Amino acid sequence: MTYNSNYTSTHSPPSYSHYTSQYNHQMSSIVTDEEHKTQIYNQSLDQSSMVNLNSSWVNYKDFQDTSCSTAANTRRFTGAWVTTLFLIVCLKMFFSIIPGISPEASWTLTNLSFNFGSFIMFHWVQGIPFENNQGAYDGLTLWEQIDGGIQFTATRKFLTAVPIVLFLLSTHYTHYDFITFGINFTALVVVLVAKLPLMHRVRVFGINKFDMD
Repeated sequence: MTYNSNYTSTHSPPSYSHYTSQYNHQMSSIVTDEEHKTQIYNQSLDQSSMVNLNSSWVNYKDFQDTSCSTAANTRRFTGAWVTTLFLIVCLKMFFSIIPGISPEASWTLTNLSFNFGSFIMFHWVQGIPFENNQGAYDGLTLWEQIDGGIQFTATRKFLTAVPIVLFLLSTHYTHYDFITFGINFTALVVVLVAKLPLMHRVRVFGINKFDMD
């Protein structure tokens, strides 16, 4: 067997610098993840040290029904419940009195306006309008702040059910028209997806992402 001294391997082994750069990249990723976890942990500590006035209003008791015999069965209606229903009624009345708008169009406009407004309010605007929070709620939407992020509370269930009921009403009073059904259904899907637990702290494609650094 003869050895050709002119042979040059096309698969030369990786250099030391290659392994070093790869290692540094992995270590920087680990450090970044640890820093992010530390920031979230410190943020949660700051949140537990104070009352969030920006989201606590949704659980304020506006009306209490004492018709039940026991205190355990007392029904309470929170601020978010009454405010939401009041806004829907006002929107419907407003669009109904505008000349030239049919009842079908008024229901569709009510549904779209409510969903658009609630999406901006609950799922777009981040942080709180107060400066004494030490950044505890930076990067969190109002929906993520409600009830400290606990899922499936009474208020969260109510705010999730409202757009569904409004969509059903709009579909019924527009006589199941295909075009308006598609418009109303699209608006419903957008606000419902934003409320899912798996969307907590998730920013699709990085849109509206807040840099905690």
